[in-house]
Amino acid sequence: MAEPLIELRGVTKRFPGMTALDAIDFRIAPAEILCLAGENGSGKSTLIKIVSGVYAYDEGELLIDGAPVSGFSPRAAIAAGVQVIYQDFSLFPSLTVAENLAMGRLLSENRRLVAPAECQRLGAEALARLDVTMDLDARVGSLSTADRQIVAIARALMSRTRLLIMDEPTTALTGREVERLFAIVREIKAKGIAVLFVSHKMREMLEISERICVFRNGRKVEEGPTAEFTEGRITRAMTGQDIGQERYVWSGDIAAEPRLSVRALGVGERVHDVSFDLRAGEIVGLSGLLGSGRTELALALFGMEPGHRGEVRMDGAPLKLETVQQAVEAGIAYVPEDRLSEGLFMTQSIARNMVASAIDRVTHGPFLSDGEATALAERTVADMRIATTDVDKQVGKLSGGNQQRVIIGRWLLTGPRVLILNGPTVGVDIGSKAEIHRRIRDLAVKDGLAVLMISDDVPELLQNCNRILLMHRGAIEADLDPRGLEEDDIHTRLKTLR
Repeated sequence: MAEPLIELRGVTKRFPGMTALDAIDFRIAPAEILCLAGENGSGKSTLIKIVSGVYAYDEGELLIDGAPVSGFSPRAAIAAGVQVIYQDFSLFPSLTVAENLAMGRLLSENRRLVAPAECQRLGAEALARLDVTMDLDARVGSLSTADRQIVAIARALMSRTRLLIMDEPTTALTGREVERLFAIVREIKAKGIAVLFVSHKMREMLEISERICVFRNGRKVEEGPTAEFTEGRITRAMTGQDIGQERYVWSGDIAAEPRLSVRALGVGERVHDVSFDLRAGEIVGLSGLLGSGRTELALALFGMEPGHRGEVRMDGAPLKLETVQQAVEAGIAYVPEDRLSEGLFMTQSIARNMVASAIDRVTHGPFLSDGEATALAERTVADMRIATTDVDKQVGKLSGGNQQRVIIGRWLLTGPRVLILNGPTVGVDIGSKAEIHRRIRDLAVKDGLAVLMISDDVPELLQNCNRILLMHRGAIEADLDPRGLEEDDIHTRLKTLR
């Protein structure tokens, strides 16, 4: 193997009460695509921050091009060619694409005045390096997640980048957008730039990487060429256990009256004449390309698209769904796709987040009973197996998987008959994902909850759904029985919808 671009030897990093990294040996070579895998809390983020100069380590040695370095800072990391693209992309949403791309260069040159023509030139050059086209005058805040990511990559490559670190880059991307990103990553490698790709998604690790390194509890537990890994081996390395891949089997009666019946539902120009049935105990998947109308459909069923067309029935009775309150009173709950901006009060406690949707259960007249709220939250925390017993803990300090369980637990307190999950395990590690899937299945089997699971994660749909609906341009194009289907079969069907 070529001499490492960056190497850590015996690096240890401690925080009060914990060891985040324990005697880690780690290396990445020039023009290598390396996947770093591990559950939340495994040490991946700490390693990224050490390699990018944000954290100083307590023990060990860091080498660049074979030479030991000391006093490694973010400025020194950038000078060494290290660039990091975090999940939030760190862009300026109110500025244009050109201004975002040019900002770093202008600041590094201590410019006091900004010339629009210069921004346009620098922006065009940056995008040309990736062989992509984009409206340079578009506000970044108006772009899709995939396009914002391309802007972040283009900006990172404007400096003399030798290592590009991408932290969970595919979390909010559709299948087609992931393919586009992977093509860009391969182009970056062809230019001699190394890529450290951090992901929870095993299929993506196996597809894009040349080598895989797995962390668990602050230690490196597996490392080797990607060809030597399988999804099962990665899972065992990440979690320390085998996680079953058995599929959900619904044992209900297809002739039974539907729990939820949707007929000729339309939402503006985005959803057209959608009809389907969802029975008690069913977990029905819904997937489709970006812009297929699936989220608009979910919002209409949750009373957030007033004025929609068509008919919706619950256990045979017609529903009026013009407000969220009407949907909740009818027994419909909705877990949104973006838990950070749409699902949680990040600075509030677990208990306050839990009871937000069932406030009537812990109030007496105008007064909130803190004791009842705490007791209700503690029961739900135990039921959802959330990794804490302190319901006063700020929800923003939980891992992504535990945050997602807080949202699901909150809506279960409303006693729903239909649960709509939009991206139920986005940004969640493999262990938490398995726990969330287990709880959803239990709710369907034991409580007869009807579940509509909206997801881009095809293995998630195949494992948990007894039917899968494919949506395209606002209409249901296929109703599939997942028995006998494999992942590639679904991907092929989705590609035919383009």
